[in-house]
Amino acid sequence: MTGNMAHLTLAFGLLGNIVSFMVFLAPIPTFYKVYKKKSTEGFQSAPYVVGLFSAMLWIYYALLKSNVLLLITINSVGCFIETLYICFFLIYAPKKARMESLKLIVLLIVVGFGLIVVLTQFFASGVTRGVIVGWICLVFSLCVFVAPLGVLRQVIKTKSVEYMPILLSVALTLSAVMWFFYGLLLGDFNIAIPNVLGFTFGIIQMILYFVYKNKKPIIDEKTFKFEEKVTKMEEQRIPEFKDTKSIDLVKLKGMMPIEILPGDGKYAHNANYAVVEPQALQNMPNHTIEVGA
Repeated sequence: MTGNMAHLTLAFGLLGNIVSFMVFLAPIPTFYKVYKKKSTEGFQSAPYVVGLFSAMLWIYYALLKSNVLLLITINSVGCFIETLYICFFLIYAPKKARMESLKLIVLLIVVGFGLIVVLTQFFASGVTRGVIVGWICLVFSLCVFVAPLGVLRQVIKTKSVEYMPILLSVALTLSAVMWFFYGLLLGDFNIAIPNVLGFTFGIIQMILYFVYKNKKPIIDEKTFKFEEKVTKMEEQRIPEFKDTKSIDLVKLKGMMPIEILPGDGKYAHNANYAVVEPQALQNMPNHTIEVGA
């Protein structure tokens, strides 16, 4: 029986590694767009910095335990991939976004993780150290799983699933299931409990996706008012061009006592015309007369 449990634990751990690896690779299309455009545009580095911090926390926790080698393997890979993402972001990010990213890195990775390691090493020992770090991992993982609530709210409000890719939701849900059973079979509730929340939010995301995938998106009210205001401004600008008219010589006939025509003697008897030789007419400058309406 114990042998079967060990095999199941290993199976769920390996499956968790495979699915989590796929999740780590999910942002590659995003960074390909960044590479093509040579700009990070509106993308943020926070998810990758948080991902790196989380992976480092779990490695530290796993090093304090004796039977969670598969937790070390996948989070080591995660640290490497997230570091590449962050470096790539810093290369193509504008100066302001780069500085904000560096501040977040210093706050979470240097100060945050550094304090956790120093305090637990000097003020805790043995089993207590592992319990404290486990609780920190538990609380932080719960916070990470709660983060998608903003996306769920946006989907419900706009009735659009544009910013909630179904493949990523499925991968995250499968990952949560694998790590839940891995933690459960190991008897490590610091691993199992956060993934219950991850599984729950993953199921909710998939339900919302299938509910709203064929719905007509609702335009945000502020965006609609802004576009409507811009349209009205454009409509008001059109008459400005109509207020100034180019008037040709025919329209000025009633205003001018004399009209200049090429001279051939045909109109010489009419006092409203001045006869000018064609050669002289060709040398006259061509002016457009503009008058206010």
